[in-house]
Amino acid sequence: MDPLREHGLLLTRRHFFGRMAAGIGTAALGSLMNPGLFSSFANGAAKGALGKPHFAPKAKRVIYLFMAGGPAQMELLDYKPELEKLHNSELPESVRMGQRITTMTSGQKAFPVVKPIFKFSRQGKCGTWISELLPHIGGIADDICIIKTINTEAINHDPAITCIQTGFQQPGRPCIGSWLSYGLGNDNENLPSFIVMISSGKESDQPLYTRLWSAGFLPSEYQGVQFRGTGDPVLYLSNPPGVSSATRRRMLDGIAALNSKQFDTFADPEISTRIAQYEMGFRMQSSVPELVDVSGESESTLEMYGPDVKKAGSFAYNCLLARRMAERGVRFIQLYHRGWDQHGNLPKRIREQVKDTDQASAALVKDLKQRGMLDDTLVVWGGEFGRTVYSQGKIEPDNYGRDHHGRCYSIWMAGGGVKGGITYGETDDYCYNIAENPVHIHDQNATILHCLGVEHEKLTYRFQGRDFRLTDIHGQVVKGILA
Repeated sequence: MDPLREHGLLLTRRHFFGRMAAGIGTAALGSLMNPGLFSSFANGAAKGALGKPHFAPKAKRVIYLFMAGGPAQMELLDYKPELEKLHNSELPESVRMGQRITTMTSGQKAFPVVKPIFKFSRQGKCGTWISELLPHIGGIADDICIIKTINTEAINHDPAITCIQTGFQQPGRPCIGSWLSYGLGNDNENLPSFIVMISSGKESDQPLYTRLWSAGFLPSEYQGVQFRGTGDPVLYLSNPPGVSSATRRRMLDGIAALNSKQFDTFADPEISTRIAQYEMGFRMQSSVPELVDVSGESESTLEMYGPDVKKAGSFAYNCLLARRMAERGVRFIQLYHRGWDQHGNLPKRIREQVKDTDQASAALVKDLKQRGMLDDTLVVWGGEFGRTVYSQGKIEPDNYGRDHHGRCYSIWMAGGGVKGGITYGETDDYCYNIAENPVHIHDQNATILHCLGVEHEKLTYRFQGRDFRLTDIHGQVVKGILA
């Protein structure tokens, strides 16, 4: 290289870094005096793409309790007394109607109906029928809305979970948490707007891919941040040995300077995202330890969530963290609990699942209510599909299994603009087809967005020449469940 040209480049770099160092010092002082001055945050909040909701929202945030694997609706929330008479009879072809079924039961010569072995009783002032497996959920019957007619076309786990989370069975699109983060922004500058937790239960063999909380083609700053159950809640949250907070601050300032130079050259929005995420990570070093420290919770609160509440990574612990996150303005909180895929030995395995989840799920609703937060927090409980009324394999006393079933299954919602103490939709006597008021998963997602003041058809993002949205080209708000 020409020595004069090389000397000129060196002077340019020295000039840049010298001026940038002074600029960063000024910016740092300004940000200490006014945290919103040099960022997208103003008064502790960052606006989303919509600027503000389309209309006055009932809910400010969502806590989504996702029961991965497909809970059996006829064992839990959809009471079917006729199954007592139909037990061990062949499921009529007029009911099946040539339904596409999985390879796990497609080779069966018979499809015997199997009755649930668990009893149902009326719960709450509303008199909702709820299984004995869910005594704590039964205790909040007047606060929840049970929808019995959720349906999906997917019949296998990965496309079904992908579809209910992103609106499409194939991967690559943003999930619901990312859509809300993108559209509505963040209410807390020290925590992400979208947080994911996976609880450790009796069974954890079902894979859950990080793309389920991916931002897809949205800017990556809107993807979910996973909190871990062991070690640091977030990877690299703690400084390595020998690195002080001041050292990390200087390092981030230097990286920000380099990234800013790259952004000036290429104008790639992902560079801005990288800068913002580094800064969020730095702020989380102080906000997250305080968040996950539950030692200040009252004994009555801890007892309400159950004996596992102090066990990091348990469903009960994560439910309590979800309430603490909601208090701090986290927009979308997603809890996954695996183990509901009960093709065999269902009675034993479903007992274990509800032991892990029933008390804590109900405690979350009660805790939010007693703190005056349930009215503006939407809680959703449900999986990616339900289970078949016919047995997978042979029926034995107190032992049977059920295959995947997407034609109808049950979820519940509470708070955030949804009526409590009601059931919506009805299924036939076989709990196999919808009799009235179908609710497709696109309708479910449209309704969740509606509760947050978002018209699902107007929250869009242009990608590869098309305006995409969470509900694709479908979706109707379920007005019958709205308060």
